[in-house]
Amino acid sequence: MKCYLAGPLFSEGDRWYLEKIDKICREFGVQTYLPHRDSGLCPSDEDETEYFFQSDYDNIIESDFLIAVLHGQDVDSGTSWEIGCAYALKKMIFSIADDIRIAGIKANINLMIANSTDVSYTYEDLSHKIKCFISNNS
Repeated sequence: MKCYLAGPLFSEGDRWYLEKIDKICREFGVQTYLPHRDSGLCPSDEDETEYFFQSDYDNIIESDFLIAVLHGQDVDSGTSWEIGCAYALKKMIFSIADDIRIAGIKANINLMIANSTDVSYTYEDLSHKIKCFISNNS
């Protein structure tokens, strides 16, 4: 199985959090695509963005499921696009919203995101859902 990990990549903390989720997946034997690790960080040069777009898109297509980080008062726009793309491709989508500004309150997440993903509010709950999904789909 392969999982696409979606979330903001703007800070070392953002990337660390995605790597923490990557660790869960790998413990369950799931291959992952982690954009910053596998394709690098996109430079601000407009001429080079096509490579990153295509790499991310191709890996969403190749993945069996997607996990999205919903931290912040509003979901990152790139993460939102990745969720929408995976949803259109009928992929299973898990998300985590353990940011204390929104944690536990589904109404604090955009309704389109909240209704297209299986939202977890704790790292432990997300881990449990991934384990169950893998068990049921292996």
